[in-house]
Amino acid sequence: MIEPFYEAANRWVRSIRKEPIETTWARFSCLGLTTFGGGVAMVYLFVLLVDPFDIIPFSLPIERPIVSISQRYMYPMVIRSRRYDSFVIGTSTARLLDPERLDHLFGTRFANLAMDSMTAWEQQKVAQYFLSVIGPPKVLIVGLDLVWCQRDADRARVTFRGFPGWLYGDDSWSAYLHLLNTDTVEIAVRLVGYRLGVYPSRMRDDGYAVFTPPEDQYDLARARSRIWGIRGPGIRPVVPAVELSAEQRAALTFPALAWLEGLLEQLPATTRTILAFMPVHVAGQPRPGSEEAAFEQVCKAEIAEIGRRRGAVVADWRIPSPTTRDDANYWDSVHYRLPVADHLADQIARAARGYGPDAEPTYRLLAGPDPSDRTH
Repeated sequence: MIEPFYEAANRWVRSIRKEPIETTWARFSCLGLTTFGGGVAMVYLFVLLVDPFDIIPFSLPIERPIVSISQRYMYPMVIRSRRYDSFVIGTSTARLLDPERLDHLFGTRFANLAMDSMTAWEQQKVAQYFLSVIGPPKVLIVGLDLVWCQRDADRARVTFRGFPGWLYGDDSWSAYLHLLNTDTVEIAVRLVGYRLGVYPSRMRDDGYAVFTPPEDQYDLARARSRIWGIRGPGIRPVVPAVELSAEQRAALTFPALAWLEGLLEQLPATTRTILAFMPVHVAGQPRPGSEEAAFEQVCKAEIAEIGRRRGAVVADWRIPSPTTRDDANYWDSVHYRLPVADHLADQIARAARGYGPDAEPTYRLLAGPDPSDRTH
């Protein structure tokens, strides 16, 4: 077997030597391009058949759980499932609101569509996509953070994570052109891994996942070091407090608030809308009396006015309170623990009916219905 192979190889080499070098390179280039193109076509066919985003009509009829931690890529699939009639948007400070608990409190079917570091622009894009696919939600909860009060929100629309706008559009043919990329291929491979039992789903079908460490691993001393950092515990107010003049207040602009009002303007009176400032630790709030605190109060007042104009409830947990002062409620200065999340969901349902806190002053009701109106 060795001799015939040796002779065949020699004949091939001699044939190449007799050809002009241009012909030899053309043959190699053609072979290389054909091999590369065939490989790309096979990968693209694999992605189309596996269809990790459930957008291809001729893909394989398989279960498609959420197998990626990239919420920006996976949440359109949650919306297109049409299983949910209500939703939460916000940053990571709203991700621990459990849709199943909210279902029980509001009598609806919630999806949690909050994302890590979600900008105001991204939030309104996700909300608009829900409206285009499902229609007006029964209940909308916007977990407010200062991304809505950023004065450069119209320029800082997307984070370094990027935003796959092609997944949030109505043009399916345009979406096909974006399917061949490393992120999509990786998610498709993970989905195959899930089918083979070697890769787990990363969150529930309603978008909920506990991204904080297990509660039995909570360490108060470690949490305090993350909450306060090197400056140590304690809040020192700015003295004298910054007072904005009427001209300064009038000159402040918050571009994202136009998006917020534009979203609320599209909702019918039957949609119950709750704009809820999330309860970050006092260490994560502006220092009392500071310029940042003054700017924040102006922004909160404008959001409250938008809520009053559009019939939305506006409630503020982003205040010094028994909840936000207690280090034991937090993993760091921004992210609270699961028991706080459950209590927060209960309080949001209470605020939605126009009631203030039932005991300790943990939130302020900035705008809302008359609690005597039992229809809310």
